[in-house]
Amino acid sequence: MRRRTVLKGLTAAAAVPLLAACDAGTPGAGAGSPSGSGGPFSLVFDNSKYTVHTQTVATGAGARKVTYHFYAAIPYVSHPVNTEYQSLDVAVPVEIDGRAVAASHAPILFNINVGGYTSSPVMSASGTASGGAPGGGTPGGGTPGGGTPPAGAAGGAPGGAAGAGGTGAAPGTGITVGSNGQMVDNGQLALAAGYVVVSPGCRGRDNVAKSGRYYGKAPAAIVDLKAAVRYVRYNQGRLPGNPDWIVSSGGSAGGALSTLLAASGDSAMYDGYLTQLGAARVSDAIFASASYSPITDLDHSDMAYEWMYGQLPLSTGKLADQTYSRQLAAAFSGYQASLGLRGLHGFGQLSAGNYADYLVTAYLQPAASKTLGALTAAKRGAYLKDNPWITWSGGRATFTWARFLGHIGTRLKSVPAFDSFTLSNAENIEFGDATSNARHFTLYSLRHTTGDPHAQLASDLPAKIAMMNPMYFLARKNPSRAKNWWIRTGTLDTNTAHTVVGNLAARAANLGDTVNSSMYWDGGHAVNYDAPEFIRWVGALTGYTG
Repeated sequence: MRRRTVLKGLTAAAAVPLLAACDAGTPGAGAGSPSGSGGPFSLVFDNSKYTVHTQTVATGAGARKVTYHFYAAIPYVSHPVNTEYQSLDVAVPVEIDGRAVAASHAPILFNINVGGYTSSPVMSASGTASGGAPGGGTPGGGTPGGGTPPAGAAGGAPGGAAGAGGTGAAPGTGITVGSNGQMVDNGQLALAAGYVVVSPGCRGRDNVAKSGRYYGKAPAAIVDLKAAVRYVRYNQGRLPGNPDWIVSSGGSAGGALSTLLAASGDSAMYDGYLTQLGAARVSDAIFASASYSPITDLDHSDMAYEWMYGQLPLSTGKLADQTYSRQLAAAFSGYQASLGLRGLHGFGQLSAGNYADYLVTAYLQPAASKTLGALTAAKRGAYLKDNPWITWSGGRATFTWARFLGHIGTRLKSVPAFDSFTLSNAENIEFGDATSNARHFTLYSLRHTTGDPHAQLASDLPAKIAMMNPMYFLARKNPSRAKNWWIRTGTLDTNTAHTVVGNLAARAANLGDTVNSSMYWDGGHAVNYDAPEFIRWVGALTGYTG
């Protein structure tokens, strides 16, 4: 029987009445239904329908030739709104370098291909092959922050491996092998390690039916991903892989959804949505999450952004409105105090007053030290000459927070960075409803825009905001959460504040979970420079050797 978790504060009963606002749709819903809906579809995985593919994969240990079975565009709910999005692909390795592989009990990499909270069609149905951000996603939540590791750094090519076989996609893995050797996506390396790779599609904020009604607003994306996990678990013994070792992976908004999927396992808050879609009645808990630059904790991100970047100019050279910036930065102090988090490595209680020191000592200096330490003496000397604000001594880089901010140079987003006064940001659109494309999701922006100091959010939003925030579930110690976390971001990423990653890692660690959290020096948004290390981490957690 599926475990059920009802978290205090918001219950399943509070979420169910919101179904109509989500415009989830059911078969026969008439003009409001998008094309591609139908059913009922069977939830039984047919393991006889596959094609055979062979791909050469660059790994930290050299190139590997992988032959795998590819199962394409399988609907994962009985009554999908649109099968273009509510289907999944499965890639199962059967031979690696001429050696037969039995993946029946292998870890399952759950490859989330989402950027900017937009819809993600299942790749085999859409005919696209995505790459770039971890998990196959396109960086979302803003323009990529840019930045690459210093030339010759160990972080440049994961495990020292360049992209073997040129640039090309491995069907079903959500991976492009980059010819520049800068990034390798997790799905391809997982396949080469003998893992099963599941790539689900999901709805997003841009989905609109012919009637003009929106059907992918929050919490549609996470509902769909939970349904896909349930499909995998329901087909234990039919679909290869160990459903108790499902590891989600995603970058940017996909990273946010990866953390949310891990944090909210088996929460009854989503049951009404899942029932309406005809999702399997089994657990949607997963084993571990990998997230790269997760754009999450959205309802507090405006505060965090101004705390970190408020004094940096925009690309135009002008400062964002300092009145708004100071107000939001001040609010961050109260929010951070309310979390009651202890930093990693025995740092102690985190506050707005000491968070800069925490980021410098726990993340930034170690990232710089690792990257610079891997350079040749000549290349390191050249980098330090260009960056005299860094002190290098005894194999360790040191610098101040102020100097680091100067290194970043400019902020990416205006103020507010997420809940725009003009309702123009991706996050405003994510929290729209069936008839409104975009809405405010913070009291600060709502009250500023309306001029009403007593204005309240739409009645359906508090539950939806909670259902999109992993911190909500971690704060309540969800017993069905994943207990293993891999968290990364680039130090030059200005899509959201570094405190978002810092708080997520601290919250999970404070609960006693296994947390591997670090930053890539001079890396940009949703980059992935140590994919082979991630695969080894999964292997160590599971004990699986292929």
